[in-house]
Amino acid sequence: MIEIKTLIFNGSARKNGDTQSLIEELVRQLEGETLIVDAHDVDVKACMDCRYCWEHSECCVKDDWQEIDAYIRDCDNIVIASPVYFCEITGPLLSLLSRLQVYWAAKRFRQEKIVTKPKRGGMILLGGGKGTATAPLNTSAVLLHQMNAKELFDPVCFFRTDIQQPIDNEEIVKDIADFAKFLNRE
Repeated sequence: MIEIKTLIFNGSARKNGDTQSLIEELVRQLEGETLIVDAHDVDVKACMDCRYCWEHSECCVKDDWQEIDAYIRDCDNIVIASPVYFCEITGPLLSLLSRLQVYWAAKRFRQEKIVTKPKRGGMILLGGGKGTATAPLNTSAVLLHQMNAKELFDPVCFFRTDIQQPIDNEEIVKDIADFAKFLNRE
């Protein structure tokens, strides 16, 4: 039996917040190995459009990206989990994932595909008030596509965090369980 590897990008700064609670619930049900990358804690600089990747299959900036990049290329599943601020995933998560420019440049300028292993993926997006998921869903789908996520689970979205914790919502907890089953398939 092959061990499944799942990479989860966490866009939340709150260590005990709503996003973290749903990530923990998902991880509890996942099989195999899981790596969680906290966008607020990792040492990864934003892409600076130096265009080094137009001619090379890696980024010239040396930081924690190289370890994340290696995991992206090898893993089976990728999850983007983020609060939604002003109708978008968080800034630190966008900054971190701007480094996917390496993958886009490989396809665009060198006709190479850096991430060859197909993946399953999905999103967990949370917010309060009358927010909308349109922009963060589109952004997350583009980012997952760059990481070669071929099969995507229906997004897990909850936009009532100002009045209820999502971990206390039976429908959301069921959605997380279904998401875990989807990611656990071989």
